[in-house]
Amino acid sequence: MTIDELDGRIIVLLAREPRIGVLEMSRRLGVARGTAQARLDRLQSNGVIRGFGPQVNPAALGYPVTAFATLQIRQGQGPDVRAHLASVPEVLELHTTTGSGDMLCRLVARSNADLQRVIDRVVGFDGIDRAATAIVMENPVPLRIIPLVEQAASEHGDRTRTGEPDG
Repeated sequence: MTIDELDGRIIVLLAREPRIGVLEMSRRLGVARGTAQARLDRLQSNGVIRGFGPQVNPAALGYPVTAFATLQIRQGQGPDVRAHLASVPEVLELHTTTGSGDMLCRLVARSNADLQRVIDRVVGFDGIDRAATAIVMENPVPLRIIPLVEQAASEHGDRTRTGEPDG
């Protein structure tokens, strides 16, 4: 799905003020309430906007250590390993990958010593053959979406001006 300039403005506004109501959103964007609601509904139904939950800082919950673990898994064990990792609360994300490992997961822990406990729990599963872990020292560019949204919205405008198709 492509987004246009109005979609981009809606997403940016919601990212900056997630508790804004549709009426206030429409007022600030200078569009009818029905237009804002229809665009918001379309962005949600197409999976562009996945949710409106709070962004929680693991460090504020007592988990200041972040690490990434690259896992090598045994052939045919993917579903079981995924289920195992989903059961570990300190596994925040899991991605299947190409390259030297099969999966990459982002972990958090209460301390470096606690990280060993988390890693032991992660790799203490029969389908995981090997893990390589890297501890995060700093996060100078935290997860961000707004620059990507702005680029996607402006690209739509560029295609519209040049007459190129949207797909």
